[in-house]
Formats: sequence, C-alpha cells, structure tokens
Amino acid sequence: MAPLVRIAFAAQQTLTRCVGSLLSLFFGACLFWSIRGETAVVWDLLMLGSLVLSLAIRAVRRLRVLSPTGASRLDAEICTHLVVLVLAGILYSPGGLDGQYYPALYALVIVVAGFARPLAAAATVVYAIGLEASIAHSGLGREVESLIPHAALVVVFSSLNLLAFRAEITRVRRLSRTRLQGEIDRMKEAARSYRLIGAPSSAIDAVAGGPASHAGGGDEERLLRSSVEEIHLTLEHTLDLLRRSLGLRSAVLMWLDSAGRHLHIREISTESKQIDPGPFSAAEGIFAAALSNRRAVSMSGDKAGRHVPYYGSPREVSYVRALPLLEHNAPRGLLVADRKEAEPLTDDEMALFESVSRYIMRTIENERIFVQLERSKVEQGKLYRAVNLLADATSEVEVIEAGVSSAREFTAFDFAVVTLFDRSQSRHEICAASGEGTEELIGRTFRHNSGLVAMAVANQHPLPYRGHYDSARQTVFSKGLRPPPLPGLLVIPMVVQNNVLGTLVLGSEQRDAFGESVRPILEVLASHIAVSLSNARMVKRLENLATTDGMTGLLNKRSLTDLAEAKIRAAVRFGRPLSVLVCDIDHFKKVNDTYGHDVGDVVIKGFADVLKRTKRDTDLVARFGGEEFVFVCEETESDGAVLLAERIRTELEATTFHSAGGAIKVTCSVGCATFPLAGSDWASMFKATDEALYVSKRTGRNRVSCWSPSVRGAA
Repeated sequence: MAPLVRIAFAAQQTLTRCVGSLLSLFFGACLFWSIRGETAVVWDLLMLGSLVLSLAIRAVRRLRVLSPTGASRLDAEICTHLVVLVLAGILYSPGGLDGQYYPALYALVIVVAGFARPLAAAATVVYAIGLEASIAHSGLGREVESLIPHAALVVVFSSLNLLAFRAEITRVRRLSRTRLQGEIDRMKEAARSYRLIGAPSSAIDAVAGGPASHAGGGDEERLLRSSVEEIHLTLEHTLDLLRRSLGLRSAVLMWLDSAGRHLHIREISTESKQIDPGPFSAAEGIFAAALSNRRAVSMSGDKAGRHVPYYGSPREVSYVRALPLLEHNAPRGLLVADRKEAEPLTDDEMALFESVSRYIMRTIENERIFVQLERSKVEQGKLYRAVNLLADATSEVEVIEAGVSSAREFTAFDFAVVTLFDRSQSRHEICAASGEGTEELIGRTFRHNSGLVAMAVANQHPLPYRGHYDSARQTVFSKGLRPPPLPGLLVIPMVVQNNVLGTLVLGSEQRDAFGESVRPILEVLASHIAVSLSNARMVKRLENLATTDGMTGLLNKRSLTDLAEAKIRAAVRFGRPLSVLVCDIDHFKKVNDTYGHDVGDVVIKGFADVLKRTKRDTDLVARFGGEEFVFVCEETESDGAVLLAERIRTELEATTFHSAGGAIKVTCSVGCATFPLAGSDWASMFKATDEALYVSKRTGRNRVSCWSPSVRGAA
C-alpha cells in the first residue's frame, strides 16, 4: 500500500498545483464557446463572475507567497486570468480584434513583462497568442496569417519591456545594495571606533547580514544603529553649542582609527561649506604633538592654517587648539577648535573647552554601558527561552533537539553534533547530528581517545582554543569519523555535578564564529542541556522502575494488565484473534530449596531470556509474579499459540543452568487461551489461561494445554 499511497499523494499535490492553470484553460475555452454563440447569456455572466473571483483569490494568495516557485506559479495563473478578461473585453467591444481597444492587450503584456517573473511572463505571452489564434481562426473564421502581426507585436512589446525594465530594476537594486552596504559599513566603523563593538568578528558579520550572521543579528544591528545615532545627535548638538559659545569657525571631533595612525572626522560643526572628512595623518603637526604629549596644543598666527587639513583653499584660520581625548590615559581622538581671528581662548573658554571634551567621552562611555546592558538583556532573554524549552523536554531526544535549536539563538553554525559518553564502557556515541554530510555520523561510536571530544570530556573544558579548527592536524571524534573541514569548530562538554554526560559540537564556515563573545553563553547553555539530559534520564529510569520487573527487565504485572486490556479492546473492535499464554516453571520451589535463591534468580533470568528471544515486536511479555510469566500475542489464533508455547517449552527444556552444585535443567508448563473463545476482556482471558495452566500441571507438567469450554472451572 505504501507505493500506492505515495503515488496518490503525489498526484494530489500535482493536481493542486495545476488547478490555477486548468482554470485558465477552462475560462479560455468558455470564452471560445461564448464567441461562437454556443452559450447562454446567464452562463457567460456566471463564468465572468467565476473568473473575477478566481483572479481575486489568487491575487490575495500572491501577496502572502515569497518562495520563487510558488510566486512564479501564481504569477502565471493571475496573468493568464487577466488575458482571458482583457480578450473578453476586446472581443465584445466595437471592432473586436481589429477595433480601437485591441492595444489593451499590448498594455497587459507590457505590465506582465515588467512585474511578473520571467517564466510566468513567457507562459502568459504564449497563452495570449494561442488563445487569440484559437478564437480568431476557429471561432471567427479568420486566416491564421492575418494574426501574425498581432502575435509579433505582442512578442516585441513583451521582450523589449522585459529587457529594459529588468535592466533598470537590476541597476536600481545594485545601487540600493551599494548604498545600503555603504551605510552599514559606516555605521560599523563608527560603532567600532566608539568601541560599542570589538574588533571584526562574527558579531560584526551579523550586523553586515553575512552568511555567518546568527539569530538576533537584526537586533544587534538595530541596537548599534540606535547607539551610533544617539552619539551622533548628542555630539552634533554639543559641538554646535561649543562653536557658537566660543565664536569658532569650526568645532571638530576627530577620532583615531584602530591602528592609531590616522584621524577621521566623526562630528563637526562649522561655517565652512567645504570640509575634507579625512583621513589625516596622526604623526604630523599639532595633532601629533597633542596626541604624543597627551595635553592640549594651541597655535595662532599665519602658520596656524597649515595645521588644519580639513579645510579647502584658502585656509582662513589664524588660531587652532587641539585637545586629546584620553581613555585610560590612552589617546582616542582630538577635540579641535579654530578661529579666523588670531585670538587665543581665555581661561574660562579653555575650561569650557575641556569640560566639553569630558562630556564627549562620558557620552560615549554611557552609550557603551547601554549597549552592554541591552546586549545582556537580549542574551538573558534568549537564555530564558532556552531554559524553558529544555524544561519542557522530558526525553533525551527532546532535550537534544531543544538544545541544538536553542544554540542557534546565540550563534550561527553549519554543523552540529551531540555525543553521549558511557563512562562504564569508556565509549562515545554520536546520538544526533545536523548539517550537510552528517547522516553517516548518527549512531556511530568511538573509543575514548586523544581527539577533541574525548579531551573536552576529560578536561571538562571547551576545545579547541578560540574555536579555530585545523582538520589536517586535529581529530574531533576519531580517525575514521571526521566532520566536514570547517575552519570554526567548538566542542563544549555537558557537565552536571562534575559528571560529564557528553559534548555539544558546533562547526561553522566562519573561522571566528565562536569567539569570546559567544563561548561563555554557549557554555552556560551546555550546562543547562546537561541538567535537562540528566533529568530526562532520571525520568526514564523512574518510568522503567514503574513499568518493568527489576530482575528480568520484562514488563511487570501492573503495566502488562494495562497494555493487555488495550490490546483486547483493539481485538474486539477490529475482530482480530488474540492469544494469552501463562508459563510457570515446574517445581521451582525445589530449585530454591536445593540450590538456594541465588540460583533460583539465575533460572528466572534465564527463562526471561528465552521469552525475549521468542517474542515478536508486537507481543507483550511480563513477569507476573514469582516464577510465572505471561505472553500476550496479537493476530495469533489457538494453533499459532500452541506452536509458540511448544517452542518456549522445548527451548527452556534444552537450556542448562550452571551453579556451584552442578548443572541444572528445568521445565515449564504452559496454558493458552484465545479470543474470542475464552472471553472478551482481560479478566476472562487470564482466568481461562490459568485454568489451562492448571490442566498442564495436573496432567504431568512440562506440557502445553489450550483452553476450551470443557476445561472451564478446572482451576
């Protein structure tokens, strides 16, 4: 049935995708019949309303679709619907195809060529030409040759508009991308110069929107953009007040680049219309003197203009003062003031000048603190969501899935693997993996070795250093198991109460994807994954204790009763056969009395192993108490139940158990009962199997008895 279901499902999907195209053909056929006069007016109006309704539905869907495939299909459906609508208007207008309204079709193909996707536009042109030719030739009796000019013009209009419009759209998009990238680069440079972010890293890549951008990169960009804008507005207003208060020609904030060799104008308030933004050398003139001496330097007179490089010619400057802006006693930039007159600043003006410099540095520092607080708040929010997601996971699989998905909140990665460590066997198992080429890794195991995973488990510390991975020199899992050769890789141990449960392995195409800004939060996440994993294992252990027998690992009496009742209800509902077997070890008390209870436990475990080897995946096997075991078999009639019971009996009889007192052999007696003959509920079925077991015991043991009405009440 599976292939038939797949074929039916594929056919249904194909039909769903083709409904719009089939409707366009249907409406075109309706227009053809209408032109030939083979339809009533009521039918024509009904089809017109249906066409408009179908067009509206597809237009609404198109607004919600972003995928290229779906958009092309809907574009083609909408445009072909419009072709039918426009041709209907042309054909029913005065003059028909040769009338004054025919250019409406040219206008339609121009719009379609400009706005629809290329494949949809081509399909629309072919459909329009084909529908017009069919109607004109078969419906109106015109020669095909007379339609060639129309078709040629449709193709020419659509092709020319497609080329011209697409070229203009491409140019505008390229220009917009260039401008946007320029704005982003300037914002990044300003943020980096103000130390709102560190040196180039994955965080900056996130702002740029590159492939390495992690989830939340948009939040980071908005945060940095707002901070840079806040600094810009504050400093712009401050410099403007300073210039007006001191009667300056310009008040300029110049900032050192990351290398400390050049100065750039970050903010300026000036009367001049021609300003060179830099860069300017930080090793020449009074700028170099102020930066090297870490104190203000002034100059007045005719030579002052030579030390002000940001003006064009002529340089109408007779006084200039440069004050270094210090951060932890290291120069970060200069506050520069200049005047046309050779009039030095007074003591009060110099005090105001220095006060403004301190205010500028305080503004930048406050914005740094704000960015750090906002970034911490965002990270805490992500961590809070991750913890809640992990708390809701109750199984190991759910915990691993929640952990990997939560890691994507903090950084981008192209490869993820979760390994679990079995300390008793000193082996690692790859239990989950995502990314290209990871399918062959799932389920693979490797010994504790000198690889990065094993070393991270042994040292309880993330590896490798700085997250830089060299596939030629470093081993992650083992020599036979290798991840893709990614330059960025981080192995994080999952530790709970000084016990390592496994590792979270993340890999990225970006070498600096796991820098200092990301690694601490990933370590915290890994610790939460470890706690949730430990809790999931504890829950599983408690469930096993509640549902299984501690000695044999089979189901216990309570869980068997619940599951058996469900299976019997299913058998009643669907009319399927079902059999129950009760197996009891013969003279088991004698084994305990002769050899001791330890040997008796060995016998019970051995019998349980026999039952495990015999059962099918759909069968239920339980230790019902003492030496009694119960087998519930779906889709099994009485003959099949007897064969199964005989196989159990003969296999146990052929099994030898060893003890200090010598070899031991035991046998078992089995009772069988089958639904619906023996009853339609669990109580009736179990009572019947108990009666059949009693018959086996009374007639010599080591045998199988099947229940029938004649043995009712034997127990």
